[in-house]
Amino acid sequence: MGAYILRRLLLMVPTIVGIMAISFLVIQFAPGGPVEQVIAQLSGQGDGADQRLSGGGDMLNQQFGGDETSAKYRGAQGLDPELIAKLEKQFGFDKPPLTRFLEMMWNYIRFDFGESFFRNTSVIDLIVEKMPVSISLGVWILLISYAISIPLGIKKAVEDGSPFDVWTSGVIVIGYAVPSFLFGILLIVLFAGGSFFDWFPLRGLVSDNFAELSWWQKILDYFWHLALPLTALLLSAFATTTLLTKNSFIDEIKKQYVVTARAKGLGERQVLYGHVFRNAMLIVIAGIPGAFISAFFTGSLLIENIFSLDGLGRLGYLAVVNRDYPIVFATLYIFSLMGLVVSLVSDLIYTWIDPRIDFERRDV
Repeated sequence: MGAYILRRLLLMVPTIVGIMAISFLVIQFAPGGPVEQVIAQLSGQGDGADQRLSGGGDMLNQQFGGDETSAKYRGAQGLDPELIAKLEKQFGFDKPPLTRFLEMMWNYIRFDFGESFFRNTSVIDLIVEKMPVSISLGVWILLISYAISIPLGIKKAVEDGSPFDVWTSGVIVIGYAVPSFLFGILLIVLFAGGSFFDWFPLRGLVSDNFAELSWWQKILDYFWHLALPLTALLLSAFATTTLLTKNSFIDEIKKQYVVTARAKGLGERQVLYGHVFRNAMLIVIAGIPGAFISAFFTGSLLIENIFSLDGLGRLGYLAVVNRDYPIVFATLYIFSLMGLVVSLVSDLIYTWIDPRIDFERRDV
């Protein structure tokens, strides 16, 4: 097992480098970078979208004699080329792309993510500040969805084909088909001051007077704010885990060792939870890393924006919109690393649940 863990750890290095390299390469061809964003503001053109459409390049060539440093930025007419050169140096674009990438990776290895382009603070401080919101969503979604889905999936497998199985499957399929952000909007309209009731808050993780509340009031206030976002996110997670558990148990129930256990006179509960559960839960455990990462970041991106929750998903989204590359690359690096580490932990849990699994005998 030690050799397998070492190989997996070593494979993380080229995987991380590959992810960052592809993302860095894509960014080089994306229009509207931070320099163009600043130029748009200095030129009074609002956001970078307007200046990317303007034809200021030809005018700039005429005004500054064809200065290449300035002419490559549309909408920069009337701006001093020295100012643009200073902007490039400030954002680090005065260096070749390869040099910038290697410096970035060297800093990231030491978990030095630099400072945000536009927020005037370090990236790591921003991430730590937004972490509680994303942790709250991710952890609670994982715990609640598995706590409900696993028992429900087992019951559906035992009563496969019964009326209970049929109507719950209908509800689950509908829940899986409805996008979480669309369901979140519906919840806002119904229960958060939309067209009907005003029972739940529309924004934030806690109330403004949270510090003044007693400890039990803080707990109630915390879950009061999480109620609608969690409900919206649980819909798809609940459906996926339930069907996965059901199908896994059905496959195991049909195997010969289950027939043998029943022939020995073991009760149904002993068969299900003493024999079937260990084998059937392997595939469910394999889905934990993906479910956690999805709920922790990707799955909560739209929900954080809809409910104005200031978490990592919203931070990453605003960074992409504003071309705040240090935040974009730092969040990408952190969550890619988290995904790889959690995947390794999942494999180790495999071997803990079922000692018959030996990854060292398999090709990685």
